[in-house]
This record gives sequence, structure tokens and C-alpha cells, in this order.
Amino acid sequence: MLDATIKTQLKAYLEKLQRPIELVASLDDSAKAEELRGLLKDIAELSPKVALRDNGTHALRPSFGVAEPGEAPRIHFAGIPMGHEFTSLVLALLQTGGHPPKVEQAVIDQIKALPGQFKFETFISLSCHNCPDVVQALNLMAVLNPGVTSTMIDGALFQDVVNERQIMAVPTVFLNGESFGQGRMTIEEILAKVDTGASARAAGEISAKEAFDVLVVGGGPAGAAAAIYAARKGIRTGVVAERFGGQVMDTLGIENFISVKETEGPKLAAALEQHVKQYEVDLMTLQKATKLVAGDLIEIQLENGATLKSKSVILSTGARWREMNVPGEKEYKAKGVCFCPHCDGPLFKGKRVAVIGGGNSGVEAAIDLAGIVAHVTLLEFADTLRADAVLQKKLYSLPNVTVIKSALTTEVTGDGQKVNGIRYKDRVSGAEQLVELEGIFVQIGLLPNTDWLKGSIELSDRGEVIIDAKGATSVPGVFAAGDCTTVPYKQIIIAMGAGATASLSAFDHLIRSSAPA
Repeated sequence: MLDATIKTQLKAYLEKLQRPIELVASLDDSAKAEELRGLLKDIAELSPKVALRDNGTHALRPSFGVAEPGEAPRIHFAGIPMGHEFTSLVLALLQTGGHPPKVEQAVIDQIKALPGQFKFETFISLSCHNCPDVVQALNLMAVLNPGVTSTMIDGALFQDVVNERQIMAVPTVFLNGESFGQGRMTIEEILAKVDTGASARAAGEISAKEAFDVLVVGGGPAGAAAAIYAARKGIRTGVVAERFGGQVMDTLGIENFISVKETEGPKLAAALEQHVKQYEVDLMTLQKATKLVAGDLIEIQLENGATLKSKSVILSTGARWREMNVPGEKEYKAKGVCFCPHCDGPLFKGKRVAVIGGGNSGVEAAIDLAGIVAHVTLLEFADTLRADAVLQKKLYSLPNVTVIKSALTTEVTGDGQKVNGIRYKDRVSGAEQLVELEGIFVQIGLLPNTDWLKGSIELSDRGEVIIDAKGATSVPGVFAAGDCTTVPYKQIIIAMGAGATASLSAFDHLIRSSAPA
């Protein structure tokens, strides 16, 4: 099952086990079960501290649990955790075996103090780059707290369960049989949802902070660059963000970041966070800004009721996926309406889907999906596709792709539970058409995350923060950078440069505003 190179690497990891562990298999007569048996045997043969038994009683088969000898497993993998989930498996082995996790002690203490029983089930696809973060967070909670269990379920392998639960996006998490959340979640975000007093405690701690010299709102590439440049000046710097990494966390392949031939969004986001933490930066995540109030000290009000004050502010709140805004879209979001083909594509294996948008993102999505689904219909509003010529050539070579141009999407249809079609209007003939399908992937650009700034700062007609060449906004002491601004090109490398520019401008503002008259 495992090749020689991976075995060598895994053996070195398993030497870090501080206590014995067991792999408890629940198998059946399927080919996948034999494949899983081979994987578990390979692992058990690599360390004397790993034992294997195949008398597991888990309802989902093939599956296996990871536990200390004599204990019932609290971590389960329903399926074969390869691909992106192989790291989740390795961490589960190490942490169950006593290897210390790389999280802050305050988080560990919070997990251990959770009262009650928490049965988590996470539906994933092995190609999803967002899923491992959720699986690993819940597995760690299961290691640290006896009241927590965590089960990873491969949606492609357990299609009957997926259909029964009506799972149409990953990661999807259930807690004690009820829907808990969808999409990437950090361990801090999960704890904030299950620990009801966490938000109030955080609000009190945040409001008690002294005023910053520079406060960065947003934790994407622009915000990270701004924070690093500010902290290097030796001034009091803070970052407040809903999550660190921003939209980069939802980006799979990055091949145009100069000097880095190729990487993935989560890896780049982790590197950015690591770099920021090398400096004295007060990093406050899971916090959503709701209002900016100008003054001698600029105030940023947060959703949890807390208020932060700073002598200067850098806005780097980024952007989010643009929606179609047609009837049925909101009702069927995550029930057939999706935004990440890499994550959710495997759930639509053998089904019919549509891709909305003929730019690079849309055409790339259609090409990727064509290798998984039965048929792809690409709908483009304009009369020509906007994607690069090489992508269009590849798209038109695929036998299971239909391209429809001059198409105005008018409605997402469904049966009340999931998507069953999409309506569009032919902009040339005026005729209304219905395409029957099971999934829709929306790839039509971005919207700036600036709704909370309306009325407090000058925005463009597209909702972008208007900035000058130095990143200055209409409010003295407030600067902005990245995809939330009027910068013409929305690229990671441009956002980083803009973040540095805004930070240097903020520092210059502080020097000038504090100088004697």
C-alpha cells in the first residue's frame, strides 16, 4: 500500500511515539477493505509500539480507529485517509501516542475543560485542501478530551451516507447527529462554537487592550505584509481578523508567486502566519469588524461588542466569491450550489454539473470537473470566453463539456432538498432554457469585504476602498491594501506589495502627526 519512501518517512515519525497505540479495524469483504487492511499492516510493521486488531465494531465499513491499548477509539477514519488526509492520519497516530501537539497551551486547557459529550462526524473528499484542517482539529480535541469523538468520512466512498445526509459540500461537520458547520474551520473557531462563554471572555480581553500605533484589519497577504513592516519599525502593532490567511486559504494551486515555482494556499497562509509571529504582533483572530469610527484615536468596533483603538489603521479585509444573486441560489447553497471545484467536485462523481463563468477560474473548474463528473455545462454571460487561449483549447477538446455563451442565468431550481437544474436566458434569441443537473459551481469573480465601512469611508461604485498611490483613504490615519481596494489587479503578490506600502505610509503618518508644530 505504502511505497518505500513513504514507509521510511513514516517510520521516522513513529519513533516519536511515547506510548503504545492500537489500530482497530472494522472491515468487510470489499476491495477497499483489503486496501485498507494493507495500509494498516504497513503502519503496524513500522513500529513495535503500533498494534493492529480487526475486531472493530464501527457501523461504517471499511473504517478503523486509533486508540491507546484497552481503550475504545475516539478517533475514526471511515475510508482510506490518503491524499490530503494522510497528514491527518500521521498526526492522529502521533498525538494518540503522546507526542505533544503544536497548539498554544491556552487552547489545550480550553479543550480539556469542555464539559459534555461531543460526537463529531466530518464528511470530506480526499482532494479537498480545506478538509484536513477540520479533521485534524477535531481529532486533537478527541485526543485531549474523553468526551469527544471524531470520525472522518470519505464522501466518495460512502455515497449512500452522503445521499442520506444530503451532503453536497465538504468539509461538512455534524455534531451529535445535527448539522454543525461547513467549510474550513480552525480549532479556535470550533471551540468558539462549542464553548458558549468564549466570545464574552474574548470581548472583555480585547476591549482592555491599550491603543495600538498600527492596527491591521484583515489577515490575508496584504495584512500580513502590513503587520510585518509595521512591527519591524518597533511600534505597537495589532492584527484583527476573522481568520488568518484570508481567501488564500481557499486557493489550491499557486504557480505565479515569484521565486516560488509552485505552492498551495494553505501552505502559503501558514508561512505568512509563522512570519508574522516572529515579531511582536498582537494577533486577534475569530473577530469580525463591524464599524470604523474616525477620531484622534481611530476605533474599530467588533461583532462581539469589543472595541479596539489605534493611532492608525490599515484595512486589508480582502474579498469573497461573487454570487449570482438569482432565485434559488441562497436556498441551495451547499446543497448543490458550490464555489470550490477542488473540494466539492468528488461529491458529484458521475453526475451532471454546471460552471458559471468563462474566465480562467471558470474554465479551469470545468476542465477539472470534466475528469470527475458525467457532464459539464459552462455558462458564460458574454458572447466570448475570457479565459487564456491555452485553457480554451483544452476545454473545447473535452467530449463531456458543453459551452453556452450569451447566457444570462435566471434561476437555480431544486426539489426542496437539493439542486436539480438551472435556468438561463439566451441573450441573443431571448429564449428561456432549463438545464437539468445536480450541481452548480459559481466562478464569476470577487466582491470586496467592505459592507461594514459604508458611511465611514469613501468607497467606489463597486464597493472598493478608494486609495491613492500611498494607500491612503479618505480618512486621515486610515490606509488600505489588497483586494478590498481600488487596486486594478487582484493578485497575491500585488496585495503583499500594497500591504507594505500602506504600512510604510502609516508609519510616515505617525511620525508627522506626532512631530511638534
